[in-house]
Amino acid sequence: MGKASKVKVEVGEVRDLVDLIQVLKDVADMKYHAMVAQKVKFNRFNESFTEFFSLVGYSQIQHPLVNNSNPNTIILVISTERGFVGDLNSRVVGRAMEEKDKNPRSQFVVVGKKGIMKLEGLGQKMLKVWEDVEDKGFYEVAIEIKTYLVKEVLEGRAGRVLIVYPWPKDYTVTKPRAVKLLPCEDLLPKQTQSVEKFKQVLEESDPLDMTGYLADLWLSSKIYEIFFDTNLAAAAAQTQQLDNSLGKMRKERDVVKLKYRKARRGDIDKSLREVFSARMMVAK
Repeated sequence: MGKASKVKVEVGEVRDLVDLIQVLKDVADMKYHAMVAQKVKFNRFNESFTEFFSLVGYSQIQHPLVNNSNPNTIILVISTERGFVGDLNSRVVGRAMEEKDKNPRSQFVVVGKKGIMKLEGLGQKMLKVWEDVEDKGFYEVAIEIKTYLVKEVLEGRAGRVLIVYPWPKDYTVTKPRAVKLLPCEDLLPKQTQSVEKFKQVLEESDPLDMTGYLADLWLSSKIYEIFFDTNLAAAAAQTQQLDNSLGKMRKERDVVKLKYRKARRGDIDKSLREVFSARMMVAK
C-alpha cells in the first residue's frame, strides 16, 4: 500500500467526523430555536402574577416569603448535564463562589452532578443536592426544591435564597447569572398607578395566607422557568462549542486533503522513477 492510500483512509475518517459534528450541531440548533418558541408562555404567566400581586400588595401584609430580615442565605446552584458545556458549568460554579464571598452566612444547595463534583473539588460543603434531575423530571424536581426552600425559610433556618444558573442572553452569549428568589418582595408592585387603579379590594381569604400561597406558587414557577433557561443555555452553548469544533475539523480536513494530494504526487513520482530505472537496466 502506497503512502497516498494510507492518507486516503485518514481523509475518510476526518470527513466522517466532520459530518457527525455537523449533524450534532444541527440538532442542538433546532433544539435551541424550538425552546425559544416555547419560552413565550412564561412571559404571560409572570404578567398574570404581577397583576394579581398588585391586589394583595395593597394590603401591606408581612410574610416571611416576601419580607424577611434573616441574613442566613441559601445559594441554589444549577448546573447542566448536557455534553460540550463543561466551560459553562465551570463559570456557573465560579459565580456561585463569588456570591458566597459576598454572603458569609451562606450555604450551597446544588442541582446537577457536574455542579456537585466541581464544588466538591473546591472543598465546599452542601446542605442538599439533587442529581438525577432529567430522570425525575424538571417540574417534579422544581416542586421538591420549592418545598425544601419554603420549609427552610418558614422554619427560620434561612431568610434569603439566591439562585445561580446558566443564562442564555441570546443565541451567541451564555453566561452565569445570579438572581434573588427569596424574599420575593419584588412581586409586590410599588407603582403608584397600581395603587390608584385598585382603591377597594374585597379579600375573601386571609391576606397573609393568600400571599404565602401565591409566593409559594410563584417560586415553583420561577424555578421551573430557570430549569428551562438552563436547558436553553446548554443548547446554545452546545451549538457554539460544536460550531467551533466544526470549524477546526474542517481546517483539519483541508490539511489532510492537501497531505493526500502531496502523497499521491509522491507515489506517482516514485512509480515513474521506478519505471525509468527498470527501463535503464533493461537497456544496459
